[in-house]
Amino acid sequence: MTYDFDRFLRYDELTQWLHDTAAAYPTLLTIQSFGTSFEGRDLWLATVTDSSTGTHDTKPAHWVDANIHSIEVTAGVAAVYLLHHLVTGFSDGDPAVTEALRTRTFYVVPRVNPDGVESALADSPRMRRSSMRPWPSRDAHQWPGLVESDINGDGRILTMRITDPNGGWVAHPDDTRVMAPVPVDGIVEEGAQRYRLLTEGTIADHDGFTVPTPQPPEGLDLNRNFPAGWATGVTGSGDHPLSEPEVDALVRAIVARPNICGYNAFHTSGGVLLRPSSTAPDSSISPVDVWVWNELGRRGTSLTGYRVHSVYADFTWDKNNVMSGAADDWAYEHLGVYSWTTEFWDAGYAATGERGSTEIWRLGPPVETELAVAAWSDQHGPHYFPWEPFDHPQLGHVEIGGVDWFHVWTNPPAPVLRAEVAPHAQFAVHQALASPRIEIVHTSVVALGELAWRVEIGIANTGWLPTTVTHKARKDNLVRPIIAELSLPVGVTIVGSANRQSCGQLDGRMSHRLNGGTYNDGTGDRVLVAWTVQGAQGSKIEVSASHQRAGHASTIVSLG
Repeated sequence: MTYDFDRFLRYDELTQWLHDTAAAYPTLLTIQSFGTSFEGRDLWLATVTDSSTGTHDTKPAHWVDANIHSIEVTAGVAAVYLLHHLVTGFSDGDPAVTEALRTRTFYVVPRVNPDGVESALADSPRMRRSSMRPWPSRDAHQWPGLVESDINGDGRILTMRITDPNGGWVAHPDDTRVMAPVPVDGIVEEGAQRYRLLTEGTIADHDGFTVPTPQPPEGLDLNRNFPAGWATGVTGSGDHPLSEPEVDALVRAIVARPNICGYNAFHTSGGVLLRPSSTAPDSSISPVDVWVWNELGRRGTSLTGYRVHSVYADFTWDKNNVMSGAADDWAYEHLGVYSWTTEFWDAGYAATGERGSTEIWRLGPPVETELAVAAWSDQHGPHYFPWEPFDHPQLGHVEIGGVDWFHVWTNPPAPVLRAEVAPHAQFAVHQALASPRIEIVHTSVVALGELAWRVEIGIANTGWLPTTVTHKARKDNLVRPIIAELSLPVGVTIVGSANRQSCGQLDGRMSHRLNGGTYNDGTGDRVLVAWTVQGAQGSKIEVSASHQRAGHASTIVSLG
């Protein structure tokens, strides 16, 4: 199927595109199911590497997943574009992509939450935070109040405005599609109509006066279901850590691939690169790890324009009410890898050229910014609509209109979708190439007499990061050491030592930046390993070095 990354794919289309692309690039891309969703859909994992230089599990790897939140469909487009960038870049001879696939592996999950995305993309959409599993009430009980839905059948969920002399909103005089808050003093222009605003939908068990806004029956947030800091007090956290099939399968798939050196979850919106922690200040994190995040993020910002932020420091409204149980915290705290949450798309920036406040998730955009976005979206949509009268089944006369949040604030309009996600593929390649990579860069065979030989190899970490990846992983002993060993032919034996040798961990090139500017690197990135063997001249021995994260290397030496 043809896809130009200018629309959002339904599940069947996504499945077809993945398998068609794998068929077109069989030596680079494989697709497998790593589990099933609550509603029984396969969860697809794409593995990308140059299979001619080794299997995926023998190379350092970078993991990307997307669409754990149902309405954040730009994230899925970005993940699919990454796959496209990798396979076509390799075929076209792109130097960075070629080196990355020759020496590294990418694991990409384009849609963690297919059930929720199908609901959001349906002809009559339902917008849910994450999963479609009823929770916390397993009988899907609908409590009295607003039930968000497309009540006028236009395929969109917009806003209802209701005339109310005590309402908190008035139509903006420059663009009546945009609603402005009533000032603190309550004084509005003479003749201005005040309104109460509600998301489009029906009212369950309406009492004729109040309109509660209960949590929908499907109240889960899959990105609060990870083990890191999981708590019952966090909205949508589930019955217990990993209680949800999508998250349980995701975690098991990641843990089964210990070669993963970096993690990136794709979300919307905000136009930012978020990093851990979500629950603690930077003072509780290794300063080396914070420095590395910022160094990697420097490249991310230069490619994408997205700035780096700590979730806790910059995006947590109430420091006493933190957002725990998130995937990026789990990847850093439990695995010890550098993790990111990419929040795609900043509509305000597209319209004004200025980045929004980090408080936008709580306060929404300033009215001046929304006016600019409304005008901008008319050139790319439109996605702001005039107010149309509607006879509401419970509320009587209302008007439906205003912004289509899904297509302009949460996700970019189709004409700019590809341009928004494309640079992030380069950032993923950059992160993959920063990973540790062990190579055998030195071999020596020295005759000791009477068919005895000293065999030695020099192992080097040629990557930028250390073999542990993070300082936290080293401190918490999360990563096993490098192992060197010989594969001996018949007639050759080892004398006086064990075949398998533990070689510890190796620094990466980043350590050269942390020596106070003395330009005195040393060789923390190298280790020399030696064995004494006995055997006939000309015997061939395979020597190998392996590391759970930094990959596998081997070569053949001949005695004499």
